[in-house]
Amino acid sequence: MEIEFKPIEEQDLPAIKGIYDWYIENSTATFHTEPITTDQLKEFIYLNHPWYNSYLIYCDKELAGYSFITNYKKRQAYDRSAEVTIYLHPDFCNKGIGKVALIYLEQIAISNGLKNLIGIISGDNVGSIALFEKCGYTKCAHFKNVGEKFNKVLDVVAYQKEIG
Repeated sequence: MEIEFKPIEEQDLPAIKGIYDWYIENSTATFHTEPITTDQLKEFIYLNHPWYNSYLIYCDKELAGYSFITNYKKRQAYDRSAEVTIYLHPDFCNKGIGKVALIYLEQIAISNGLKNLIGIISGDNVGSIALFEKCGYTKCAHFKNVGEKFNKVLDVVAYQKEIG
C-alpha cells in the first residue's frame, strides 16, 4: 500500500466537500448537521498557510481522504498549538491510513515550530479515539452532553500530544 500526501489547492475543495458531506450526513465525526459550502471549508482548511497545512491523502493513487492542521483557537496566545483532523473516504477506513496521516501531520507541525497538537473527537467515535491513543496522544478533556445529532446527545473529548 502506497500512501502519498499532496497539498490541498482550491480546485480540490469540491472533492473534499464530497467526503465531508458524507460524514455530515452519516456520522457524528462532525457536529455539522447540514452540508456546508466550499467557502465555509476554507474557514478551517487553510490553503498555503505558513503553519497550518492541508493535504489530500492518496492510497495507491486513489483519493483516500484529506487531513489538515488548523488553529486551535483564533487567539495569538494559542499559536504554539494546533488542531489536527483526518477524514478518510469510508472505503479507506480501518486500513492504517489514519495512523500514517497523523504521523505525517506531526512531522509537518514540528517543522513548522508548533509545540502541541490537539484532536477534538466526538465521544462515541471509538475509531478516532483509538487512533489518537495509539499515536501517543493523552486525553486532556471530556465535555459531557455538549452536542446533539441524530437525536443522540453527544460528548466531546480532546486528546493532546506535546511535540516540541
